[in-house]
Amino acid sequence: MKFFTVSIIAAVAAAVAEAAPAPAPFAMPTPPGIPTTSAAISQLAALTVRTSDPSGYSRDLFPHWITISGACNTRETVLMRDGTNVVTDSKCAATSGKWYSPYDGATWTLASDLDIDHVIPLADAWKSGANTWTTAKRQQFANDLTNPQLIAVTDNVNQAKGDKSPDAWKPPLTSYHCTYAKMWVRVKYVWGLSVKSAEKSALTSMLNTC
Repeated sequence: MKFFTVSIIAAVAAAVAEAAPAPAPFAMPTPPGIPTTSAAISQLAALTVRTSDPSGYSRDLFPHWITISGACNTRETVLMRDGTNVVTDSKCAATSGKWYSPYDGATWTLASDLDIDHVIPLADAWKSGANTWTTAKRQQFANDLTNPQLIAVTDNVNQAKGDKSPDAWKPPLTSYHCTYAKMWVRVKYVWGLSVKSAEKSALTSMLNTC
């Protein structure tokens, strides 16, 4: 009887374990405004294709990491948005938290291991049309929290990207190429920026993976 009772308990426990939902995976950050695949394809088709002109660029022409709310600047705001259980000090600096970098699949617990990537690099924006903007408009672009232009990612991955467009650099995690292309297209479309021919071809191939 004892063996029979133990067997029943073990069977019930196994059934409960099987029915229990699996632990939720660590949530990936989702910048706002990512379009659907069909919308991204339409927006890409609407972009002007032209050669780029990098002359005259300086990062200082794009004032960034401005104050957003209270003591929090743009970088700190994105770190809070993209992380989980983020704790900040009186100056809004993140003292603890957890961040997932969708570019490479790495998880970090120190904010110093993360950069805030401008999905459209400032230098790329400059040579795609931002060279004709006012400084005020370039500031809005460099601190855009409405569109998928800013995202917390592993610092050295962001540094490897530099100011490269998708024909020269893509996120190491190939499963993110679809989302990255949709973000890139959306930002260029909203801000009226142009694309190079090779860039458009790369984006088309990336959207085909969606």
